[in-house]
Amino acid sequence: MVLGLQGYNALSTVGSEGMLGTLIALGLVRELGPVLTAIMITGRAGSAMTAEIGVMRISEQLDALEVMDINPYAFLIAPRMLASLIVFPLLTSVFNVVGILGGYFTGVYLLGLNGGIYLHRVQSAVEFDDLFLCFIKSLLFALIVSSVCCFKGFFTHMRTDSAGPEAVSKATTSAVVLSCILILVFDYVATTFFI
Repeated sequence: MVLGLQGYNALSTVGSEGMLGTLIALGLVRELGPVLTAIMITGRAGSAMTAEIGVMRISEQLDALEVMDINPYAFLIAPRMLASLIVFPLLTSVFNVVGILGGYFTGVYLLGLNGGIYLHRVQSAVEFDDLFLCFIKSLLFALIVSSVCCFKGFFTHMRTDSAGPEAVSKATTSAVVLSCILILVFDYVATTFFI
């Protein structure tokens, strides 16, 4: 909705208010959808992954798995990575749809644009390549977030000077920060590669 307000303000200066649907759809599908979804999932699920595995590390549950000859990577990390690969594209799709509908509400009901023109611009602007790039970015971000958060949780007390709950909190904070930075860096790399 904010993108709709700002976009309308910018487009109205050149008399192109009818292009609001194009601006919102391409902005969401190409950039904002995958990036903001990944950052939100990192803050919620990524931090939970790191904390859960970190608590298992400091309470020696990971050592117990190894003693029982259970591979902790296959038991703990592989399911989280697989779940991330499934959920990230789905949530990105939901984010895009909700964002386009929010732009529709702003453009049509608050700013008085024609709803048919808005939807036509959305439909004609988004092409298969845009959706493919969105899908690839969401898969890339899923791998980044799950691997960084699982790594930081798995090696919690080995990587910090502190032990116990303080080590888990440090690992969780560093996992979220590092994931967000890598999301932005690899967003630029993926955009450069595809464009």
